[in-house]
Amino acid sequence: MSDVTVQDVGPVPAPAAIEAPADRVRRLRVGGLMLVFALIGLGLAIFTKSGKATFQLVSGDLQNNLLGLPAQPVALLLGALGVLAAVAYVLRRVPQKYSGWLAISLGVSFIGAFLCWAAAGKTFPLANQFQGTLNFATPLILGALAGVLCERAGVINIAIEGQFLVGAFTAAVVASTTGSAVAALIAAAASGVLMALLLAVFSIKYLVNQVVLGVVLVVFATGITGFLFDQFLQEDAAGLNTPEVLSAVKIPGLGDIPFVGPILFNQTALVYLTYIAVAVVTFVLFQTRWGLRVRAVGEHPKAADTVGIKVKRVRYSAVLWAGVLAGLGGAFFTVGYAGSFAKDMTAGNGFIALAALIMGRWHPIGAMVAALFFGFATQLQSQLQIIQTPIPGELLLMAPYLATIIAVAGLVGRVRAPKADGEPYVTE
Repeated sequence: MSDVTVQDVGPVPAPAAIEAPADRVRRLRVGGLMLVFALIGLGLAIFTKSGKATFQLVSGDLQNNLLGLPAQPVALLLGALGVLAAVAYVLRRVPQKYSGWLAISLGVSFIGAFLCWAAAGKTFPLANQFQGTLNFATPLILGALAGVLCERAGVINIAIEGQFLVGAFTAAVVASTTGSAVAALIAAAASGVLMALLLAVFSIKYLVNQVVLGVVLVVFATGITGFLFDQFLQEDAAGLNTPEVLSAVKIPGLGDIPFVGPILFNQTALVYLTYIAVAVVTFVLFQTRWGLRVRAVGEHPKAADTVGIKVKRVRYSAVLWAGVLAGLGGAFFTVGYAGSFAKDMTAGNGFIALAALIMGRWHPIGAMVAALFFGFATQLQSQLQIIQTPIPGELLLMAPYLATIIAVAGLVGRVRAPKADGEPYVTE
């Protein structure tokens, strides 16, 4: 046998280090969006006025607990950090598993630079910003959790907006007539279940297209609540539409933690229920047998059926439990925050909850984070109007919805819904 000379071509890269073309396109697309925001943040920093940016750390306290920062130097530092994070993402200077931290770093630096620009020479109510964020995010979290339960089981729930409306209406009427907040919350949850039952029956039993069905249910809820409001609540507003708003309950010890305590632990019972709901849904979906069955019927219902799982029964249970959460989310608009019911008062928040579900990658924790992001954007536009930031009011009103579109379109990344999401199952 003749000798064979093997030429050394160097180390062969590991398969994990080879970037697929689709991954490269996604990285450049998301990285380009990140770089745009980073440059905007740096531009804002350059044009930030000299002087102090004062941040109010305690709601209602205008004299004490103020944090003053040199506006332009801090904004420039944050803007530069944002650019570094975006460039590092585009050039893959950080392992892929840590890329999410780069996006978080960019978001924090952009928001910080923006706030320094807006608050230069003024006082920005930071405590009110985070308090309002939690208020706006609470129904979104509950609605997104309802969507997680439904879609993990393979049922698309476009009807969250309708469940919000019915829950808000029911809570207002029951609280006004009984004077009981507990009864109002129970009634709101029950009304959410009734709406969910319509969704379940028509989508699971009668195999109606779930997207069309969801839209129809939203229109139905809008019409029925508007009709009842005109016929009864306007005629007797004092008796039927004057619910008491839930009072805040301070948790001893935790409520006294500086800055964080008053925001997180001096809240209404409905906000505390939201905390519990996030933990319970996460635990149930990923740590219990029922949760495993829900995820199984959402991914591969036929395989689940072959091992003895009752696919339709599991889907019914998931959708009905989701109705409880969506009904409570609707109750927040009346007994949890505003008081009286008004037509179309949910203002599309059910659809934003659906966007939070997608942005959160069909995971309860991710959906909660996305809902907080949308709540932050909504509260920010009102705070900027208060401090008279030189941004047109119309643009500020657009900001939460624009942030929703950008976040879902650009930052969700390569994710997919449960494989059988929206697909009716017919037993063979």
